[in-house]
Amino acid sequence: MKNLVFILFLLPCVAFAPATDASMSAISDAIKRGDVETLSKYFDADVEVAVLDDEDMYAKAEAKGIVKKFFAEYQPKTFSQVHQGTSKGKDSQYLIGNLVAGGTTFRVYLYMKVSNGNYLIQEIRFDKE
Repeated sequence: MKNLVFILFLLPCVAFAPATDASMSAISDAIKRGDVETLSKYFDADVEVAVLDDEDMYAKAEAKGIVKKFFAEYQPKTFSQVHQGTSKGKDSQYLIGNLVAGGTTFRVYLYMKVSNGNYLIQEIRFDKE
């Protein structure tokens, strides 16, 4: 009986969890798998992409191509999220993680703005550890 009460209490919390939590999970999973198609769904119209020492602002399609080329050269093995945070106004969020890819460890930085409950990636960086 206690379990039933607990489940009934917990169910509304899970059912009404923000969709943005699912977005963060999808973004992390996409990085872990090197899935550019899923990751690029979260790109804003213009994205700052930094791969090693090459950094610039790109249109969404160009940014997708650069990240795709990175994942082709450095096949992801594991990705672990190290830190995640939200701005005071809750209008932006960041994610920092470690990506092991192609025998190299990278520190991944993502900066996102939140628009209508959805994450839009503004910046993505892949720096060698």
